[in-house]
Amino acid sequence: MKIKHGMILAAGLGKRMQPITFKIPKPLIQIGNKNLLERAIELLINHGVEEIAVNVHHLPGQIKDFINKKKYKIRITISHEKDMLLDTGGGIHQATRSFKKPFIAINPDTLWSKAYYNELKDLEDLYFQKKKPCLLLVNKNLSFDTSFKGDFNLNDGMISRDSSNEFIFTGLQILDQSVFSSIKDKKFSMNKIWDFLIKENSLIGNASKQKFYHLNTKESYDKILNLNITD
Repeated sequence: MKIKHGMILAAGLGKRMQPITFKIPKPLIQIGNKNLLERAIELLINHGVEEIAVNVHHLPGQIKDFINKKKYKIRITISHEKDMLLDTGGGIHQATRSFKKPFIAINPDTLWSKAYYNELKDLEDLYFQKKKPCLLLVNKNLSFDTSFKGDFNLNDGMISRDSSNEFIFTGLQILDQSVFSSIKDKKFSMNKIWDFLIKENSLIGNASKQKFYHLNTKESYDKILNLNITD
């Protein structure tokens, strides 16, 4: 089976990337030959996704214009968080309400590249094998930014959390609408969902083998630029 729906989180203010993000939304920041949003879209299209929802808030017109000019051959819809940011969970929930089947949610802050194509396929295989929400994690030792703290632990495919978290969330996950069934708030973090799933022993994942490049701050941006990444 193939997942046909995807969602890209593109609504954030990018405060830690200021002053760059005063004039351009973070997802449109260029690294090498492509911007962050373009990298995320290409990852999903390569996987066979046929419809993508993109949430927007900060400088939404620029993101809409970019998508329109690219003339992608798949359906891309905009979920506009006009009045307020809905946080990660609320943003995903609002943008994907029409998705009746599993979908891929992706954060464009990571430098997605062709190296992740097979890892996304493996995550999809895990989802259909176990029928549980899946996250793609990466060991802290593979992070380009050594200041990153871990988000989770990963043991035999099961995700947990404690004071020794050794794995970082890459920004790639596979979900379905059932994870939102008990949520009544409009604005909420995905951490609320993940913590509940962990208590139920229902959050699983894979470990990425890729060097983890993530645009977190202006300083990390400058360092990544110096690497002359072209992919």
